[in-house]
Amino acid sequence: MESSKQGHREVLESMYSVIALIFVLVACVELGDAASAVDVYRLIQYDISGVPLGSRFASLNHHASSMHFSPGADLSRTVLVIPIRELDLSFVKEYISRRQPLGGLLFLLPQIFSFENKEGTGDSDKHHELELHKNSLLELEQSLVHANIPYPVYFAFEDDNVNAILADIKRNDVSGQQATATTGGYKLVVSAAEPKKIASPVITNIQGWLYGSKADGDTNQLPTIAIVASYDTFGAAPALSVGSDSNGSGAVALLEIARLFSILYSNPKTRGRYNLLFGLTSGGPYNYNGTHKWLRGFDQRQRETIDYAICLNSIGSWDNELYVHVSKPPENAYIKQFFEGISSVAEELGVKVGLKHKKINISNSRVAWEHEQFSRHRMTAATLSELSVASGLLERTGGLSDGRHFVNENSVARAVKLVAESLARHIYGYQGKNIEIFADGSSLAINPSYIGSWLNLLSQTPRVAPFLLKNDPFVLALKKELTDHTDEVIMQTEVLEGMFTFYDSTKATLNVYQVASVTFDLLLLLVLGSYLIVLFSFLVIVTRGLDDLISLFRRPSSRKVKTA
Repeated sequence: MESSKQGHREVLESMYSVIALIFVLVACVELGDAASAVDVYRLIQYDISGVPLGSRFASLNHHASSMHFSPGADLSRTVLVIPIRELDLSFVKEYISRRQPLGGLLFLLPQIFSFENKEGTGDSDKHHELELHKNSLLELEQSLVHANIPYPVYFAFEDDNVNAILADIKRNDVSGQQATATTGGYKLVVSAAEPKKIASPVITNIQGWLYGSKADGDTNQLPTIAIVASYDTFGAAPALSVGSDSNGSGAVALLEIARLFSILYSNPKTRGRYNLLFGLTSGGPYNYNGTHKWLRGFDQRQRETIDYAICLNSIGSWDNELYVHVSKPPENAYIKQFFEGISSVAEELGVKVGLKHKKINISNSRVAWEHEQFSRHRMTAATLSELSVASGLLERTGGLSDGRHFVNENSVARAVKLVAESLARHIYGYQGKNIEIFADGSSLAINPSYIGSWLNLLSQTPRVAPFLLKNDPFVLALKKELTDHTDEVIMQTEVLEGMFTFYDSTKATLNVYQVASVTFDLLLLLVLGSYLIVLFSFLVIVTRGLDDLISLFRRPSSRKVKTA
């Protein structure tokens, strides 16, 4: 009897070991199903005056499908993978506007749009193709950021691995085998916490002075000319919004103008009789909220000393014409003086400058250009831009398509030359004289390398204000650079106020799993079950003999108990 119990114990112990081994093998197979891990960038989530906009969810766990899905297919638990090269914008707009059920969207961007990409645009055909993709992205961004989307939306960049997975998904869709829990396919998983509101997002303005020189016995306050540019951005994907042109080009131009005039003002003999104020402002896409707060901090005396301000906006991709936008009438003495001066220099450089006048509506809180904030504070100002008309709210503010490949550093250099020459002639009284102060080859020449290096830096740095910390390394780098060229540099940190509310979770990792169908799982279960039965039978026969195996399945005989 004791021997029989020992045998059964050996059989059970053997079975436990086999079952444990099977579980380990199955777990290893499941872990091996992960096809790839991809960096993805979430569509911005924000509110305007309490109205929810953008993507309202971050977590993702659905099967993938391409645009080749079967007509009438249920996509409520499906992530559509859409390459920008194959973008059907009308389909996306219709799906979003009708709020049709969808598991999620994943847009694949060409590598050329990555700020880490160093390739050039190549031949004219490739450049033309790139321009088409840029225009498609512009339209797509506007459709996405102005809609309330009740599912996750992500962006990723194409690569060989992602393209191979997409090709496999397409083959399945074309064959009519849409990915589901029953048929298998690819599953896209993003594990992310519920996005939270960003409490009290900050904006940081940076200003520096170059002080002029008074004549002997002159007790009057020197007049001031302000050169201003916003440096932050807004786009569909905050983690990709580098804004090379809008407004990286304006910020870079300001730094180069500051560098040039710091050389002149470092020598008492060439120091002008004007103070120069340089302002790098934040909150540009949000009605120039930072500029408003910056100007609000000026006392009445400071405001009265400012003759005029020049705001620089999107000057990195123009060919032959720039525009001066003003709010005050062109007959205004300072506006007339500035425009005549810049027009004279433009004629010498062989370019055109147009004047655009648009009165501001004080009752309307919308601010289309940065100079309008100066006008609201009763100061004369103008904006120099390659854009002939103002963009709408949150349009052309440094989104997905505004990368380094679309900015020409020569365009920035020509804009710097235009502004610097006209300013210098005004400051030193050389209006109407053909005197080149910032001549090529001189110590005061425009430095293309300086412009290029700063353009490269800004083109690799996402700068959406609510996600920039007060002591962000980039903000500190701007402060240091302005400190190198100007005096009394200060940083002004304010809370971004107004109608905007932002949410975190801008970047994540997408895990792509190649999952088997239910049919395969059932077949695997059948094979494993058969294997276990055979193995169990073998172990019993080896350890106890065939009779014991048969006895396991034999119904035990009933016994009658005798009673006394």
